[in-house]
Amino acid sequence: MATMEKHLDPKFPNYPPGQNNDLGSEQKVVNPVWVPQYGSQLWFLSCPFREALYEGTRGPGKTDALVMSFAQHVDKGFGPAWRGILFRRTYPELADVTAKTKYWFNRLFPKGTDKEAKFNGADHKWTWPDGEELLLRYMRNPDDYWNYHGHEYPWIGWEELTSWPSEDCYIRMMACNRTSRKGIPRLYRSTANPYGAGHHWVKARFIDPAPAGSPIEDSRTGEKRVRIKGYYWENKILLEADPDYVKNNIDVIRDYNLWRAWKFGDWDIVAGGAIIDVWSPTRNVVRPFGIPNSWKVDRSFDWGSSKPFSVGWWAESDGTVVKFRDGKTRTFPRGSLFRVAEWYGWNGQPNTGCRLPATEVARKIKEIENNPGFLPGHIVRPGPADTQIFDAGVGVSIADDMRRMGIRWTPADKRPGSRKSGLDRVRRMLLAAHQTPMEEPAMFIFDTCNHWLRTVPVLPRDDRDMDDVDTDAEDHAFDETRYRAMARSRVVKSLEM
Repeated sequence: MATMEKHLDPKFPNYPPGQNNDLGSEQKVVNPVWVPQYGSQLWFLSCPFREALYEGTRGPGKTDALVMSFAQHVDKGFGPAWRGILFRRTYPELADVTAKTKYWFNRLFPKGTDKEAKFNGADHKWTWPDGEELLLRYMRNPDDYWNYHGHEYPWIGWEELTSWPSEDCYIRMMACNRTSRKGIPRLYRSTANPYGAGHHWVKARFIDPAPAGSPIEDSRTGEKRVRIKGYYWENKILLEADPDYVKNNIDVIRDYNLWRAWKFGDWDIVAGGAIIDVWSPTRNVVRPFGIPNSWKVDRSFDWGSSKPFSVGWWAESDGTVVKFRDGKTRTFPRGSLFRVAEWYGWNGQPNTGCRLPATEVARKIKEIENNPGFLPGHIVRPGPADTQIFDAGVGVSIADDMRRMGIRWTPADKRPGSRKSGLDRVRRMLLAAHQTPMEEPAMFIFDTCNHWLRTVPVLPRDDRDMDDVDTDAEDHAFDETRYRAMARSRVVKSLEM
């Protein structure tokens, strides 16, 4: 079979040129009961790499292909060594996968035959006469990994990968993708549509590094992973059964970003974020300009060690005229906030910190601010920081360590309800930038603040409390943003009083 390294047909971006839509001799038939349709289903089942994501539009048959990725190795002589586990984030979300497995396995491995597949509903487990097993399980957060620590699963599947807000669960379970028996394939398989809580980390891992069908080599392990892109129009069976599938199931979506995700498999969207309806890259993002000397400049801080820390530098307008690089001038409402610079403490992996000690973080902040080219004409004032840095516990607090290095902070507003109030305040300030004329204090982000732009617009809401953000997601730049927005809000209230 042609390898994925070959040049790709632009119409079928996973496939090598010269192929046609007929079922060729190289197509892998799991069983005459089910045959992968030509295109993305076939390529997903034939993928030679350990790690593969099947992504794209709604409707190409991703869940069927994921289930068959395991089933194609049943009854191949592997016996109990062929063991798999398929995850959704919650048990209720497993209902569709469970229904799919029942539909297909009862036909592929019929009752009363020597290949009969049996389903234990109480344990959510399929078993086969030769000892093969497929477990259907949930994993809501990284601590759930310890339910499987030390297990061996040569096949691990993830349905709707973007429903996990971070990569932690996905990465941890890789330790269990192993086998003690020679000759057993190791497969790490997943499906996803764009959009959802984990849109940004899935995009960073699979979408941004390479086109569909082109392998991505992991810089640490040397292993290759790949994404296979699927389209609803490949699924001839679906469209013959339901010719109005797109009209009735996709084109009815009113959310423009979700519609693009489901119809085109577009990853360059703002995906279900807590600020999605008030965020505009054309209105809220600005090119850097010289900050007027009369404007206040300070910074905000969200501490992290195993998770990233985030430092944001802010300029607050006093109504003074701004002159842009193109010579144009403009005024902004008094109290408008501009994120003019940032420093993000990560190790290059989404939501993973660099574990710098507080004294080193303070030293670097001081070094940045002492650079003559950094916000010339301004003294950076102490701004709000996560209150945990002021907790001395049994020793010296993080704030004390940083103060000795010359970096001071003020405690952020962490009163009950402050998270929701902070989100509301950020949303109001972002929305104010859309008004003409602008009457309320607004919020703007310099286009050089890459980590804010990478993480905040896609930050999802908490599915258990829609008035808050999902704290399992990469929310560190957002947290210090809301600290700063609320600090300004408190100053305004005190002045009004």
